[in-house]
This record gives sequence, C-alpha cells and structure tokens, in this order.
Amino acid sequence: MDPAVTTTVLLVPCVVVITAGLFYLYGMVVGLLSKTSVRNKVVVITDALSGLGKECASVFHKGGARLILCGKSWEKLEGLADDLASASDPTKTFPPKLVLLDFGDMDSMPEVIAEILECYGCLDILILNSSLKVKAPAQSVSLEMDKLLMDNNYFGPATLAKGVLPSMISRRTGHLLLVNSIQGKLTVPFRTTYAASKHAVQAFFDCLRAEVEEYGISVSTISHTFISSSASGKAASSKSIWSLLYSQKPLGVSPDEAVAEIVKTLSNKRKEVVIAPSLPKVAIYARSFFPNVFFAVMAAGVKNAAAFEKM
Repeated sequence: MDPAVTTTVLLVPCVVVITAGLFYLYGMVVGLLSKTSVRNKVVVITDALSGLGKECASVFHKGGARLILCGKSWEKLEGLADDLASASDPTKTFPPKLVLLDFGDMDSMPEVIAEILECYGCLDILILNSSLKVKAPAQSVSLEMDKLLMDNNYFGPATLAKGVLPSMISRRTGHLLLVNSIQGKLTVPFRTTYAASKHAVQAFFDCLRAEVEEYGISVSTISHTFISSSASGKAASSKSIWSLLYSQKPLGVSPDEAVAEIVKTLSNKRKEVVIAPSLPKVAIYARSFFPNVFFAVMAAGVKNAAAFEKM
C-alpha cells in the first residue's frame, strides 16, 4: 500500500477523535462557566409559570440565583416556589420571591416595578419571557386585541426594562435578556399584530443595547421558532408552503434546550442569538436580499393553505 495512503488512513481517525475531544472539552468548560454565571445573582423572570419560565426557574434556582418570579396567578407562583424548594438543597439555594405581573394591566406597572426593586434593592438579570399569540386574518382581529398584544409583547417588556434601568445604571452592571420570536425578524401570514409587536420589541432592545453599553449593561435577544413541550412534538397539519417556516415538528425547541441557550448567552454576553434550523435562517436572509421572492413565496403559501382547507 502506498505510504501516503496509509498515513492518510491513520491520520483521519486521529483528527476526528482529537476534534471531537476538543469540542467535548469546550462544552465542559462552557457548562462549568454557565453554572456559575447566575450564582448569587438577582434574577427576574417574567411569566415564570410558562414552560420556559419554569425551566428557567429550576435551572437558576439550583444554580444559586436569588430569584424573583413573576406571573399572573399568586396561587400558581406559590406552587412553583414550593416545587423549587422541594427539589433543591435549602443550604445552597435562596427561597424565591414572588411578584404578581400582568402586562395586560399597564396601569399596575409602576407598583410592580417598585415591588421588584424592593425585593433585594437591586437586580442583576432581567429575563423577559412573556408573550401573547394570536393567529387570524388581519381584518378579523379587533382593535382591543391589537392593543392587548402590543401591551403584552411590546409595551410591557419595554416599560419593565425602562423601570429597572436606573438601578442598573447606578451600579454600572446588569443584563437584559429578551426571549423573542423569530417573527421579530421574519413574518408569516395570519400573524400581523403578533409579528408587529415582535418587530417592535426587537427594535426597542436593539436601540437600547447601544444606549446602555457605556454603563456596562448587556442587552441580548434570543429569537426562536417556538417553544414546545418537547422538540419532537407533533407535526403541524397545515400543508402550506409557509408552514414549513413555522411547523412544529422540525422547528420547535424544548424548554430545556432554550434555557441552555439562555444560560450560555448570559455567560458569554452574546448580543443576538437565533435558535432555528437552516430554512428559517435562509428565509431571514431572503427577506433582506430577495424581498420580492420572499413575498411571492408567502403569497403562494396563503393560496396553498386556502386550497388545502377546502379539501
């Protein structure tokens, strides 16, 4: 056998093993850093009662964070706090503090912000996780529903962020992390107001990032397709073209996968993360560089969906 061929045959497996080992070591280092990134930090989680919120609360509580859990139901918040306490070592964790928060009631926001700041006198991390979804043709969505979506998805998170900023600025430290939908960058039909609210909140935090950088405050956005109970949920029944950009089986991420990305983002202070397979990412670029093609595909998808529903 040719010596060159023999050398190649021997080297390829070695290179593969060494590369895999390096990736493994890198993952271990990132994991260790992630576990210590929230220890003793004051962390606020909005909508802590959602699947993602509960997973965040569990991971951060075990990591030694001083949690402030927000939600619409006091009874459910107490139940979540009890679950966290029973699943952790009380000598290594802090009992969560609970705050009622409903972005649909914007009049209550000044009191809510004051209560959050009074819990520990400051906060280090604000995770904005709340979201309200509506899927319907634009003409069938009422103005009241439009306003409710904008309150939950834009005005609420923006108001809360502005409310805690003075405390962060005075301490010259802090991290604001927005869990946003990929529809803050990419739209699909029948989600007009939802997509508009997600575009608005994305733009708000993109602008805010530049404004607060001089104070040592980090701003991160994580855009995902959607959070499912498991990454292998049932596939969407729709056969339309645009459903491939937003179907449930191939594109959904489980809460634990999303939380792992959140923890890594807090640790490495990445400014923007997109959690999505290749097709939605390609669609984002297509929207920017080939808008006419993108619009044509979306329109064809609507016609396809209408035809499928008549079958």
